[in-house]
Amino acid sequence: MKKIKFFTVYIILLLTFSCEDDNNIGISTVSITVEDLYAPQEGSQGQSISGPFTKFNFEDGVQTESETNWDVGFRGTSIIVNGGVSLGTDDEPERNGNAAAYIFEGTMDEMQIVDTSLLTQDSESGYAIPTGSGNGWYTYSGSPTFLISPTPGKILVFRTHDNRYAKVEILSYYLGAPENPDAFTDPSRYYTFNYVYQPNEGATTFD
Repeated sequence: MKKIKFFTVYIILLLTFSCEDDNNIGISTVSITVEDLYAPQEGSQGQSISGPFTKFNFEDGVQTESETNWDVGFRGTSIIVNGGVSLGTDDEPERNGNAAAYIFEGTMDEMQIVDTSLLTQDSESGYAIPTGSGNGWYTYSGSPTFLISPTPGKILVFRTHDNRYAKVEILSYYLGAPENPDAFTDPSRYYTFNYVYQPNEGATTFD
């Protein structure tokens, strides 16, 4: 178990190196669970939203303060990629990589081949991962529970800033990933998620 800042990274599986042919060595995919990645924001409910995004690098499996070596960023329920341009909200980092994303309908096991034709980048009209209940990765229950819950069957597929790929399943938005979260008592904006990283540049499969 390795503790890094506000969250813990467990390396679940690191397969051995395998030869693709006599000249090329292919590095196998890596599966990781990230716990309690904190993604605070300022403002909400009619107020202007601001505050820095929590940036994350899939290759290293860590939160980063780097201005260039990041793949995705989290702020509240919003997820951005290091590719495209800013939506124009306060405190968004500059996009200087080639990251992109789309949402796969199905399970992590079913998501085996990246459909590169579906990849989009952040733009002035919206993020690659749409915001809002039912539009992207989560569903908001409203009254009386006011819970933000990952929508089943939504797998986030990312091209990283340097042309690798990762698939992500968000498990929880609450500290400690409680089985039955209570929006009134469990601190929110803490992401727990599984992801699989494909370290071979340009490789679009996860098997």
